[in-house]
Amino acid sequence: MSERLRDYHGKRDFGRTREPEGRSAPTGAAPRFVVQIHDASTTHFDFRLQVGDVLKSWSVPKGPSGLPKDKRLAVPTEDHPLEYEDFEGVIPEGEYGGGTVIVWDRGTYEPLSHDRQGHPVDFARSLADGHARFRLHGRKLRGEYALTRFREDNWLLVKTAAGRARGHGAPNPRRARSVRSGRTLAQVAPEET
Repeated sequence: MSERLRDYHGKRDFGRTREPEGRSAPTGAAPRFVVQIHDASTTHFDFRLQVGDVLKSWSVPKGPSGLPKDKRLAVPTEDHPLEYEDFEGVIPEGEYGGGTVIVWDRGTYEPLSHDRQGHPVDFARSLADGHARFRLHGRKLRGEYALTRFREDNWLLVKTAAGRARGHGAPNPRRARSVRSGRTLAQVAPEET
């Protein structure tokens, strides 16, 4: 188990949940991202970016937006294993995060962070410093985005003005469909319980 997944493992009983344990760490040429809709105690979006051998994760209550003026609160959560990119199903009631999860969007991203002289900066370092820019290449989300820390545990996820607006804010989570299965939250829940 990766040291970076200690919090993830500490919150889950893998005898009860079908969430991935993170035993392997497949990587590809380009870093990956995934946005999942999670119908737990509150319905929210989970935004995850591959950084090394884990998915850095933020809970985004209103979901990511394709409109540059929309600033979305993003609250960091524990790192998740890379296999979580494919997780869709029901986390049992009583387990951490109990509720239904669908994969709303996924794809690759390009790190775009630079120092003041215009030199590329390591993406993990830019996140540690509190500001990271990246270009998403997803099925639904495309273009340049930034994550900026504005308080210790709060970040903003914003589509930058450099990226062209696609004319959409976040979807209605109840009507949104998975890019993995084509199902809605309501369709996944009864099939998995």
